[in-house]
Amino acid sequence: MRQYLEPGCYIDSAHAAVVAFSREHASGKDDRQCAVSLYYAVRDGIPYNPFLDFADPNVYRASAVLEANQGFCVGKAALLAACARVAGIPARVGFADVKNHLTSPRLAETMGSDLFVYHGYTELHLGGRWVKATPAFNLSLCTRFRVRPLEFDGNEDSIFHPFDEDNRRHMEYLRDRGAHADVPVEEIQRAFREAYPKFYRLGTAATKETFTPG
Repeated sequence: MRQYLEPGCYIDSAHAAVVAFSREHASGKDDRQCAVSLYYAVRDGIPYNPFLDFADPNVYRASAVLEANQGFCVGKAALLAACARVAGIPARVGFADVKNHLTSPRLAETMGSDLFVYHGYTELHLGGRWVKATPAFNLSLCTRFRVRPLEFDGNEDSIFHPFDEDNRRHMEYLRDRGAHADVPVEEIQRAFREAYPKFYRLGTAATKETFTPG
């Protein structure tokens, strides 16, 4: 369990900004309540943005996501894991391939696919077991996309709902990529290069795009 409490290269829980953010937002009488408060701080305090330069290792690093005040699923999952470790809660990151039936037309065009490989979430060790928490989509973004925001109570897994508010197919989990003590950036970048060659080659140009519903 020690490896899930120590700082990592990307889950950099010793970084001063991460420590400050965690201590500011961690509240509650026990680990479960503390984890819930940190979940909402990351979910709603850091806007979700998938238009990033995935060749840049910083988009996967907790402190860099905090500094940029934006991130995609992997970076936000790393940030939640880092904040949890600051609070003494064992945490790691998990990944799965998911099919997003409601991705924006522009994102689908840029990616060339509605398959999201290495979709990231956080696993928190609470009550003697690992519980999944997915802090990717902030509340305001969910409202714009008419997607049910993911709630987290520290007891049950919080993963994307299969349907949106209009009962349209939303997220479909296809493949489990396992859990890691730190973000396997080279592995993820290799998968992104293969799955999204056009998107990956955009580099910093990807950051000029805006994530909005179609």
